[in-house]
Amino acid sequence: MLRLALAAALPLAPDEAYYWVWSRALAPGYVDHPPMIALWIRAGTWAVGDTALGIRLLGPLAAALGSFLLWDAAERLLPGRSAGVIAASLLNATLAVGVGAIIVTPDSPLLLFWTLCLWAMARIIAGGSGAWWLAVGLFAGLAIASKYTAALPVLSIGLWLVLAGRVWLRRGEPYAAAALALLTLIPVLWWNASHDWISFVRQGSRAADWSPQRAPQYLLELFAGQTAIATPLVFLFFVAGTVRAARSAWRYRDPACSLLALLGIVPTLVFFQHAIGDRVQPNWPAVCYPAAAVATAGLSGRFWQRLRLPAIALGLMMTGAVYAQAIFAPLPLPAKRDPIALQLDGWPGLAAAVEKAHHGTSAGFVAADNYGVAAELARELPPAVLVVAIGPRWASFDLPAPKVDGMKAILVVPEDHATPIWPAAEQIGTADRKKNGVVIQSYKLYLAISDHATSAVLLPRPAIDPGR
Repeated sequence: MLRLALAAALPLAPDEAYYWVWSRALAPGYVDHPPMIALWIRAGTWAVGDTALGIRLLGPLAAALGSFLLWDAAERLLPGRSAGVIAASLLNATLAVGVGAIIVTPDSPLLLFWTLCLWAMARIIAGGSGAWWLAVGLFAGLAIASKYTAALPVLSIGLWLVLAGRVWLRRGEPYAAAALALLTLIPVLWWNASHDWISFVRQGSRAADWSPQRAPQYLLELFAGQTAIATPLVFLFFVAGTVRAARSAWRYRDPACSLLALLGIVPTLVFFQHAIGDRVQPNWPAVCYPAAAVATAGLSGRFWQRLRLPAIALGLMMTGAVYAQAIFAPLPLPAKRDPIALQLDGWPGLAAAVEKAHHGTSAGFVAADNYGVAAELARELPPAVLVVAIGPRWASFDLPAPKVDGMKAILVVPEDHATPIWPAAEQIGTADRKKNGVVIQSYKLYLAISDHATSAVLLPRPAIDPGR
């Protein structure tokens, strides 16, 4: 209930506004990610309206459902150890879930569908019917349709079949599961095939990154990011639990521990490999968290039993501090260094300044070449002001092309960006995003003439006028 209340109260981050644009241009795929997040937002806005709560509605609900499913999976994988309560509590103590359940991103459906997949695997390992493999295939496909990172734990299940579940290789259910997963992904594959595989190329090209001279920096950032997003003591539990599961799998050939170990180790190795060449974003390894949370229930020593409640308490306190900073800003952080303010605050004020500049000139519309800025302006500007997004990424969107060739526009460009994307642009002023009167970020305002050679789309507008 707290998460739902915060979801309704907090302003949208640029990526959330961008994903909302996706929900108004539904497609089987997008340049950045598969389509699930667009479907989630579309469902939420259909249910409760085109508001911040509508956009974020399924996030808190998915976290609640996922917590129950994780509890059930843990009880089946590690019976008799209160594993369900431990796993669900530790997972909910992370910032990845505590904050990620409110700010909607592709990680929200990813974690739900992956937890569903783990839940179905737990039933198989606990002696359930082979028909549960169909659930594994369905949920694995839906997880990959949420974010391509889900392919890593799916690979882990494949390795588990070879190393610990070979009996299933002589039966048809796992192959039917693979076929069902592939069937689920046909729309995503079709969209990519008809768009020069743009989404796969964008994500797959990361594997070719190679910069060993910066590897120490990237590896340190990876460690620091996980310490922060999992919270320090919970991260310690996750690492120790996965190591303990690996040892049990090696010594006793335990199928449950083998699965938990592989679900942690395989993605981790991939992220370490990536960190040799480029930065790993802190949220990427969150796909390992559900299995790691279950694995922590195997830590039965007195040290771990005593540390469990402090770990949960510290995680919840850190999450609460983020909530408080977002609502009340009790910490006097400089506005330009406050990560929450940089994402959430000042967008209505920027829109008001842009609207004033628009009315003071002969411009026919407002444009932005930064996708987040364009999406935020589409949410905040009055419906009478046309908002156009420009740049190569928009060429693959099923959005109407604006009939603005040769028209003048107010072009909004972040101050630290290079020259504007359109030629013949004359700077006419600046506009700021502010928090409590302090500038968070500044933007240059140009009076420009639209260029038909640049990909441009007319952005949708909310069904309501937000905040007014």
